[in-house]
Amino acid sequence: MAGSKVYWTDMRTTPEVNILAKLERLLRMAGLVSLDLKGKYTAFKIHLGEPGNLAYIRPPYVGTITGLVREMGGLPFLTDSNTLYSGRRHNAYDHIRAALENGFSRDSTGCDIIIADGLKGNDFVEMTVTGGSHCTTAMIGSAVAEADAVISINHFKGHELTGFGGALKNLGMGCASRGGKRFLHEVSHPVIDRDACTGCGSCVKNCQSMAICLDAKHKAVIDHSLCVGCSQCVAVCRFNAARNMPGSASKICSERIAEYAEAILHERPSFHINFVMNVSPNCDCWTSNDAPIVPDIGIFAGLDPVALDQACVDAVNAAPALNGTALTDKGFAGGAGEKFGHIHPDTDWSACLDHAEQLGIGTRKYELIKE
Repeated sequence: MAGSKVYWTDMRTTPEVNILAKLERLLRMAGLVSLDLKGKYTAFKIHLGEPGNLAYIRPPYVGTITGLVREMGGLPFLTDSNTLYSGRRHNAYDHIRAALENGFSRDSTGCDIIIADGLKGNDFVEMTVTGGSHCTTAMIGSAVAEADAVISINHFKGHELTGFGGALKNLGMGCASRGGKRFLHEVSHPVIDRDACTGCGSCVKNCQSMAICLDAKHKAVIDHSLCVGCSQCVAVCRFNAARNMPGSASKICSERIAEYAEAILHERPSFHINFVMNVSPNCDCWTSNDAPIVPDIGIFAGLDPVALDQACVDAVNAAPALNGTALTDKGFAGGAGEKFGHIHPDTDWSACLDHAEQLGIGTRKYELIKE
């Protein structure tokens, strides 16, 4: 398979051309306007932001993208599915209120919000997975499953279970219903290194499933009958005591995410945008975001989500590391080099890309073209 074209723009602006104008120019160059969206319900899959975490994509960027789609005759709406853990986005009522707190209003984005999997996360369609090795159907939120086209708007960052989160994860995990998320996460059961555990209780306080407690020796213990595999304990542990289970958990979860993404994208118009800025080390679902591990790089876009994610990984790996971050805390020194694997050594970020390529979603080969 020949390489796909990935387009990008840096964050430099002038008084004549601001970042929103550069974004629109990028979208046109990257092929968004080539899609036939006239009269089509167009799902904009975006993370609407867990209150307290400020790494989410700002609404004015979204308004620029939806404005172009409306100009093309499309019928855009913002969407996300409810979370598996009990946070502020656990149900549609609180989810929409959280989104409004974060500025995602009709005025700022040019469209409304429809929570993909309904009020309690149980509204889904079983979509066919073509060529999957882990599942034959995917439980996808109905609003995404029934849309005519899908545009993913993605904050590119690290992730404690999959290594990084980009277009494929935002689709495969982010569009899954609660039951679908449980299937994707079920292979992940974090473990505690008792020698490293200090008994600080941070994992206990942050476990939404109440699966962790401190034992008589003041060491954390995980009840895997309650654990949903969200890996929040891994994200909040400052002593590297909570770890993803070594072995295939990250790989299997990532491959399942690719299969869910395949079901969503199969024979449907799609377009993908990665914002490689505020590249925080962990998932955006937590109520805080750690310092960026590299400087802001820019905005990347294209029709192929596999090539897009690969190009963004390469861009992060080529960027200089910022001091005083989770990356340098773990001994990373120098500029270019493997970033996500260094922060999350128990993950395999390449697994999702490899499997997505095998499924025919796209290719890891790309040609990078600057706007």
